Amino acid sequence: MAYIKFLGAEDVRKADVLPMTLHTVRITGEIEPNTGGFRLYLDEKCLYPLDNGEYESYTTLYREGEGWFELSDDESVYTSPDAEEDSGIAEPVPITLDAVRAAKLLEVSAACERVIYAGVDVVLPGGTQEHFSLTEKDQINLFGKQAQLAAGVQQLEYHQDGHPCRYYSQEEMQAIITAAMQYVSYHTTYCNSLNMWIKDVGTVEEINAIYYGVEIPEAYQSEVLKDYFAGAAKGTGEDLADEIS
Repeated sequence: MAYIKFLGAEDVRKADVLPMTLHTVRITGEIEPNTGGFRLYLDEKCLYPLDNGEYESYTTLYREGEGWFELSDDESVYTSPDAEEDSGIAEPVPITLDAVRAAKLLEVSAACERVIYAGVDVVLPGGTQEHFSLTEKDQINLFGKQAQLAAGVQQLEYHQDGHPCRYYSQEEMQAIITAAMQYVSYHTTYCNSLNMWIKDVGTVEEINAIYYGVEIPEAYQSEVLKDYFAGAAKGTGEDLADEIS
């Protein structure tokens, strides 16, 4: 289940979006057919994309049924078996299990990267909250700040998103670094367990039901991920699981 937003539309809806063939997807939910192309998101506010824009080209109504419709990205439309005999047009070849698995692994990896890059809210020692992006460059910068802390630097220049650079105290910078490292580590650990689950299931339906943010069965939770969840349950501050639920 994800949040879907059609291009040019204002509303955002929950829906299941499942690849059916290499060029068709099925959208299931309380949604009227729309051929404007769409994007998928992890959240209702559309802050965390789940795709790279590949669904924007799905602009042809392939076919529809009760509670669902299918779109194609190659202008193809469904032809009934009887009509196929007359026209010579064959039914599209279903996408293979291996292809679905590979696509899902890429999907969750990209989603994990976007969530990490979007960054984390940090409550500083004084009680104020600031937001910090965590792109690869940001993470490298924070590693540099960690080195400055170790060297005993008292004032460390940095900036929250959308604000000018300012000096942070050692205590403030350590809070930022600690929160950032926990955030990156948690999402990396969660994605790793998600990958193990995807690699193990044996049907297209099972794979398509998996998405970034879904609750992972205990059998596929790594020991590290279980520790994160246990920390969240105890209220120890390691409550990052709420970020993707």
